[in-house]
Amino acid sequence: MNMDLEAMDFPTPDSDVESIEPEALKDRIDRGDSVYLLDARMANDYEEWRISGSNVEVVNVPYFEFLDEEIDDSVLAAIPDDEHLTVLCAKGGASEYVAGALADRGYSVDHLEDGMNGWASIYEAHEVTDYAGAGTLLQYQRPSSGCLGYMVYDGGEAAIIDPLRAFSDRYLADAEQLGVELTYAFDTHIHADHISGLRELAEAGVEAVIPEAAVDRGVTYAEAMTLTNDGDRFAVGELTIETVFTPGHTTGMTSYLVDDSLLATGDGLFIESVARPDLEEGDEGAPEAAALLYESLQTKVLELPEETLIGGAHFSDAADPAADGTYTASLGELLERMDALSMDEADFIETVLADMPPRPANYIDIIETNLGQKEIDDDEAFTLELGPNNCAASQDALTSD
Repeated sequence: MNMDLEAMDFPTPDSDVESIEPEALKDRIDRGDSVYLLDARMANDYEEWRISGSNVEVVNVPYFEFLDEEIDDSVLAAIPDDEHLTVLCAKGGASEYVAGALADRGYSVDHLEDGMNGWASIYEAHEVTDYAGAGTLLQYQRPSSGCLGYMVYDGGEAAIIDPLRAFSDRYLADAEQLGVELTYAFDTHIHADHISGLRELAEAGVEAVIPEAAVDRGVTYAEAMTLTNDGDRFAVGELTIETVFTPGHTTGMTSYLVDDSLLATGDGLFIESVARPDLEEGDEGAPEAAALLYESLQTKVLELPEETLIGGAHFSDAADPAADGTYTASLGELLERMDALSMDEADFIETVLADMPPRPANYIDIIETNLGQKEIDDDEAFTLELGPNNCAASQDALTSD
């Protein structure tokens, strides 16, 4: 990410422009409104990570194109002058200047408050209405990165699965508002795309649970955690969360079956793809990890009833939400539309290893932080995890048309 442009002293345009809060922009996109964005970041930042949607049109014109008093005609020609524009940048400084420069020239324009950092602060909770177990199940969604987490509560108790450090206080506040006590926090594995909130919640008195198989990767704080193994069960009110060991994405990858209704699969299985197998052992170890993933899917996940809901730890632009707005689908639905789940082992491995997407940005630093081998402050943690997650294999060959 280009951080220098936000510290620049920009000239002051004559026109004042309004800002739009990230949540308000998200509401416009969700309503299906036509949204026109001018992304003023550098081209490499834009190509790596941007706001998208079927009703969103985006043009990328870097901020420096607007610094001269006379903006080049070719630059203005690329920007629609008959639509309302929202200008965005990394943190909101450059976009305010660019929006003002365009307003001076008669454009209808506002700018995104706090830029892409503001977009990354959006975190929404949606009830999973197809959940058939005891209590209530919520899915947390972070649209900027596609990160998903789950809170289930019943009988005055609650548990969170795959919490994010950036929103640790949010889970505690939500539990308090719901009138329940957050008793458990579970991680499915050592994440490579975001900083886990497990230790922060443990410090707040929540019993934090990690797979014992993940400790061998070099976890430094295991003594403060409850270690779980395949078949362990945890009571939350009248419901039960069962540990289901599903290695493949990592050697410690673990799913959690929430009251026999939803399997929180972490990065093992998503509603549009399966896990990528190369983030722990690299390219050399990826074939063996892919074989392990195949075994986990065939002997653990696909043995569950077809009505079991699947909820991963991420979603991508290729994922379509269910009617309730959550990124969940029944196992039966996934069997119908995902070719990878019916392949033999050799074809599965070949397909999963083909056309691997770029690895998540800063993934080595993120893994070391989640292992406890590296200490960073909250601001650095937030910055490290900006961008797409890229924890899934390519969807192109995995899903039926």
